[in-house]
Amino acid sequence: MLSSYDDFIDAAQKQPEPQRLLLVFTKAEMPEKATAEQQERFQRGEGGNLNPVLCVDKLPEEIQQFDVLLRESEHTGVDWDIAFAASMSGLIGVPPTPEQAEQPLKMMVESIKGGNIANFLAFNRQGELLRIL
Repeated sequence: MLSSYDDFIDAAQKQPEPQRLLLVFTKAEMPEKATAEQQERFQRGEGGNLNPVLCVDKLPEEIQQFDVLLRESEHTGVDWDIAFAASMSGLIGVPPTPEQAEQPLKMMVESIKGGNIANFLAFNRQGELLRIL
């Protein structure tokens, strides 16, 4: 059972085949035509829509510490609230290439846009694993 970003990286590195990590960074936004209740929940940091604003694929060793990932994201100048993560396996000891990760990453972005997030891990800006209901 994963409980942190460190656990995610550790699990990726222990897989029988090398992994490429897929990350989609999202920004919480208030829904269009939000009701008063939705607006109030959003102001408390609850609810809203998660809009993908940035995505990247990385090898686990490139982002072993969450601070490295956070710093890299800050260099883009794009503000985000929640990062979604997944991984894909390589074959015969070779990790997937960035080109091989492109389509799965696009599919991940589309899934998140559609609200289908159950297959992804979610982390806040402090690297804490989130449980989104």
